[in-house]
Amino acid sequence: MSKRTSADWTPALLISLVAAGSILSLSMGLRQSLGLFMEPMVRGGAVTVATFGFAMAMQNLAWGIGQPFMGAICDRYGGRLVVAGAAVLYCAGLAMMVSGGALGLYIGGGLLIGLAVAATSHGVLVGIISRLASPAIRATAVSILAAVGSLGTFVVAPATQAIIGRWNWQTALAGLALLAASLTAMAFLFRRNAPRATGAPASPNARRAIGQALSNRSFVITTLAFFACGFQLIFIATHLPNFIAICGLPPSVGANALALIGICNAFGTLLAGYLCQRWGNGPVLAMIYLLRTLSIALFFALPVTVETTLIFAAAMGFLWLSVVPPISGIINSLFGPANFGTLFGVMFLSHQIGAFLGAWLGGLSYQISGTYSMGWLALVAVGAMAVVLQLGASMERTLRLPSS
Repeated sequence: MSKRTSADWTPALLISLVAAGSILSLSMGLRQSLGLFMEPMVRGGAVTVATFGFAMAMQNLAWGIGQPFMGAICDRYGGRLVVAGAAVLYCAGLAMMVSGGALGLYIGGGLLIGLAVAATSHGVLVGIISRLASPAIRATAVSILAAVGSLGTFVVAPATQAIIGRWNWQTALAGLALLAASLTAMAFLFRRNAPRATGAPASPNARRAIGQALSNRSFVITTLAFFACGFQLIFIATHLPNFIAICGLPPSVGANALALIGICNAFGTLLAGYLCQRWGNGPVLAMIYLLRTLSIALFFALPVTVETTLIFAAAMGFLWLSVVPPISGIINSLFGPANFGTLFGVMFLSHQIGAFLGAWLGGLSYQISGTYSMGWLALVAVGAMAVVLQLGASMERTLRLPSS
């Protein structure tokens, strides 16, 4: 096992970690706050719940489809080009949402923001840090990035709700567009040519890496289980504010719940990274799926109050992005960091197919039945499936270790 030294934390790594954390934090904060616009847009007659839900579903599908391509571009050319382009897409998408119509919501809030998030999320940014960090500190660096990346929601969500309440949702979207523009400046903190980590191939080869990954049983099973993560989290991010409003709670509770998710996630992600080094990536990932599903089941079974909502938000926040350290650890341990962006993108496509269905079917079920009950039950069923799949993959890898 490699020993950690202070020399591992090079200036290039530290500067890039600050830049990547800031970009991820702001991107996720913007993305997670979009659910706050459903209630005022629906109340104003601009769209229906189903329309908003389908736009967020489109966003997540565009994110998933775009992720392998954005990751491959970053693997080969670096992060500056990818993040600068994402800032333009983010601003354009938020501006189109201001129109308030279904078309602006689908193209702006769906397609453009989805592609922007693909270029400013974990597949791109964790890949940058993985290639800069030595094996001895790679897991720690990735955990720090994922933890810091959740803090933006803690600030952006309450601020967005305050602007909506004081002025209107159009002004709030304009403010978010200005924040998105700042991503360009952060991108220039990345080194143009990052040194490769020890043992990495001389150059990325996306096609060969994808072929190897799809022939690996552990990678395929983990990818299938990752579907549940997207299904659960994006249903909650999109529909929780509207759900608690239907239950009679004020809009500020929804914003506070999203903020609590952001702050608690920082602690949960750091703990997940620590546990991965002690227990292994697969078992920790299965435990996260199990605890998340149990939290959802309890929240659905209990009366919806301010207290139960905030406790649920804290629990979900603790488990929200805690999947990033074990997922990245599995990919790096199986294939190394050279093609991380591409391979994370392939795995993440499964996550985003689940996210598409979680956002869309949540809105559709409410439109048809007038309640979210079918959606919450689906979250529990899909989560249970993920636990079984991931436990199976972990047991299979453990049984194969003695003969390897």
